[in-house]
Amino acid sequence: MISYCLILTLVSCGSSIKQQDSEFKKRDAEIVKRSILQTIGTGAENSKLYLPLLKDKKIGIVTNQSGLLSNNTHIVDFLVKKNIVIKKIFAPEHGFRGTADAGEHVVDGKDPKTGLPIISLYGDNKKPKPAQLAEIDIMVFDLQDVGARFYTYISSLHYVMEACAEQNIPLIILDRPNPNGNIIDGPVLEKEYSSFLGMHTIPILHGMTIGEYGQMINGENWLKNGIQCKLTIIPCTNYDRQINYSLPVKPSPNLPNDQAINLYASLCLFEGTNVSVGRGTEKQFQIYGSPFLPQSDFSFIPKPNIGAQNPVYNGLECFGEDLSATDKVNQLQLKWLISAYKTTTAKSKFFNGFFTKLAGTKKLQLQIENGVPEEEIRKSWEKGLIEFKEMRSQYLIYLTLHSTGL
Repeated sequence: MISYCLILTLVSCGSSIKQQDSEFKKRDAEIVKRSILQTIGTGAENSKLYLPLLKDKKIGIVTNQSGLLSNNTHIVDFLVKKNIVIKKIFAPEHGFRGTADAGEHVVDGKDPKTGLPIISLYGDNKKPKPAQLAEIDIMVFDLQDVGARFYTYISSLHYVMEACAEQNIPLIILDRPNPNGNIIDGPVLEKEYSSFLGMHTIPILHGMTIGEYGQMINGENWLKNGIQCKLTIIPCTNYDRQINYSLPVKPSPNLPNDQAINLYASLCLFEGTNVSVGRGTEKQFQIYGSPFLPQSDFSFIPKPNIGAQNPVYNGLECFGEDLSATDKVNQLQLKWLISAYKTTTAKSKFFNGFFTKLAGTKKLQLQIENGVPEEEIRKSWEKGLIEFKEMRSQYLIYLTLHSTGL
């Protein structure tokens, strides 16, 4: 009886020790994560690496409101303070201050704070012209990407690299973490569906920083005639793509928070349909709905606001789903798109021509229309994703701390 009790006690103690050990490991891992998050530095913070390269040079810079240092100083203001000679600012979609609607024409202008000329890289002038680069010795690129193929900053990067290569101008990318950096998913773009919304044969979620992506553009000879850009990447410090990275500023007007950024790639596919993604509300890319979906407990009415001056279904009640409290997603979600198509009362008007550009393939629309199960749709991506991951591995800059047990 005594030995039996002793055995029970030892087993109980062993179990307790194992449980405590597990809890300690979890706690220590969280401490490490928090420590890393507190010390992540963007390429812009790594000024000791790039300021010497810019000294006594005439600079062009591609940036917008996301080009911030940790003290909320804008990269342009920082460079001016350091007596770096900036000749021109080049602004992508949404403009230099990031207030323009998606797809809105952005005009050239002048920055009221510094007096520097601003050249739009959106609309008819997506690629800097030789005359616009005539005074430039070095170009700097500092934009916050979100890791989705149709987020047009990587297309702007392609054209900037191409223009710099043609004019023999070096390009420096100040790298920034990808807030969706651990997700690789979706159909790989088919070349015949290339556009500014997707220029390269990559999946919807590519899992790369913009610096890594720049290396891929060069390495895969994607620039016109296979020319090469003289590229320098100023890396982030202490970056682990498995750790959630919270952006300090909106990367664009309709991505107001981490939840919207995480759901963006999944919900943006709705922009190729007759379903609203919440533009004209305070929950952009966190909700979806339309007047053609079944009435439900949740509805919203889009109204003009910053970033959506004329939103889809302006003033009309839209029924759908609120995803703002959804757990973080770690893959491209199709269930909301499939459900909306199944339940819409306007199937013939559900998809529009924009959908194929977003998907990068005609197959996804046909699969949904034909009722192909989600699992089967995902299987059709597998070969392309395997090939992409192999290609991607050549261009990665950052090790993943989780692979060492952290």
